[in-house]
Amino acid sequence: MKHFEESMYKLIVETSTNLPGDVRRAVNRGRAAEDAATRAGLALATIAQNIEMAEQEVSPICQDTGMPTFIVHTPVGANQIEMKKAIYQAVVRATKDGKLRPNSVDSLTGANSGDNLGPGTPVIHFEQWEQDKIDVRLILKGGGCENKNIQYSLPTELEGLGKAGRDLDGIRKCILHSIYQAQGQGCSAGFIGVGIGGDRTTGYELAKQQLFRHLDDVNPNEDLAKLEDYILENANKLGIGTMGFGGEVTLLGCKIGVMNRLPASFFVSVAYNCWAFRRQGVMIEPATGEIAEWLYEAGNEVRMNAASETAAASAGSAAVQGQGREIVLQTPISEEQIRSLRVGDVVVIRGEMHTGRDALHKYLMDHDAPIDLNGAVIYHCGPVMLKDEEGWHVKAAGPTTSIREEPYQGEILKKFGIRAVIGKGGMGPKTLQALQEHGGVYLNAIGGAAQYYAECIKKVNGVDFMEFGIPEAMWHLEVDGFAAIVTMDSHGNSLHADVSKDSAAKLAMFKDPVFS
Repeated sequence: MKHFEESMYKLIVETSTNLPGDVRRAVNRGRAAEDAATRAGLALATIAQNIEMAEQEVSPICQDTGMPTFIVHTPVGANQIEMKKAIYQAVVRATKDGKLRPNSVDSLTGANSGDNLGPGTPVIHFEQWEQDKIDVRLILKGGGCENKNIQYSLPTELEGLGKAGRDLDGIRKCILHSIYQAQGQGCSAGFIGVGIGGDRTTGYELAKQQLFRHLDDVNPNEDLAKLEDYILENANKLGIGTMGFGGEVTLLGCKIGVMNRLPASFFVSVAYNCWAFRRQGVMIEPATGEIAEWLYEAGNEVRMNAASETAAASAGSAAVQGQGREIVLQTPISEEQIRSLRVGDVVVIRGEMHTGRDALHKYLMDHDAPIDLNGAVIYHCGPVMLKDEEGWHVKAAGPTTSIREEPYQGEILKKFGIRAVIGKGGMGPKTLQALQEHGGVYLNAIGGAAQYYAECIKKVNGVDFMEFGIPEAMWHLEVDGFAAIVTMDSHGNSLHADVSKDSAAKLAMFKDPVFS
């Protein structure tokens, strides 16, 4: 087993940087179904470009490399203790090399371990089987989509759908509602795994296990196979669309599993996964620890054909003709410039912007900023960073889900004179009101497009609050050509509120029983 650690390192790198073939095909199907001359079409073109960039650069597809979760099947007699040690070492090495972002945070102190090790991280599940090889599967599921997981206890009342009972039709309603509630905050178009039954813990485990299935498999349970097809077809009628921009493509895959339950409990658990569906597996030779076989089709077998659309995706507005204007903004930005923007405009930013996530927003509520933020742009981003003798370098830098900052954002905008906030998934009424009163905009970047945006960052000007850890630190970044779409403006308009309202009306169309 002397090569087992190296094999685990290769598995981590491949999973983080190269989407497998079945996922790529699903994304390509989504692009074919979407009108390219829309915001959603632009988002899908950017996603396709980002997938190829990550493969070519061998860099993380998304800057949130998630909670590494390993499922390991071993022959009887395999030394699981030594295997666990080797996985830990591979995780540490991958983090040091910038293939994983340091994501292990102490829940009480907020301290980041810096190497992705700590109580409960990474997650490793061992199970014995009667085969003579070792099967190791890894999923990297980011926090944005993890936060949109949801569990239902039947019977229940669901917004727009009414009563969901303890039957197949009640399960149908729960799954549709889970997609509706995710909106664009989970980086749609997404994939879902559904677990029916079990208890609260095993139901979620079953749901996540479904994400390891191949996308083109057929459920052996005839009823569930029928339900999977129904959900995939009808979720795309909700009009949520890629990134929650509205459109034809909201869901790219649905897999459902079932287990027995207690008579008193009936749980439906949904594991939501973003378009950056990073899971891979290997079959290991027990004698040497070497990889004998990759378990999912290699990504480079399926091309994204993004090269012809590179110019459109880079320019930002070429693929959204008729959807809005393209405006170049040099930081710092004036209130007058911001007031001239409207929902649908494509903004291209040049100059300095500053990252800020949960820890920074909490800090700024009660403290001064380390720099002048008047006219500034705050980017909801926790980048992957590496340092060498020349200084810090950005390896991946896509947006994080913005709604977490809703309790803080409005007050911080007005307190410091910030003019623009960049993130994904939109924000709520408190922020919208502050944008209107103060003169600010919310710009939606393409979630998961970590390589695409990293290329726009030309220099790291500095960093504050490294004590918060790399993802939560305040990075000062010089950018050029950073494109995003205005989805909340200073006139009280919110694309996110409009899409949510429209999808709620469409959800209600599925209230009547289908399966009985």
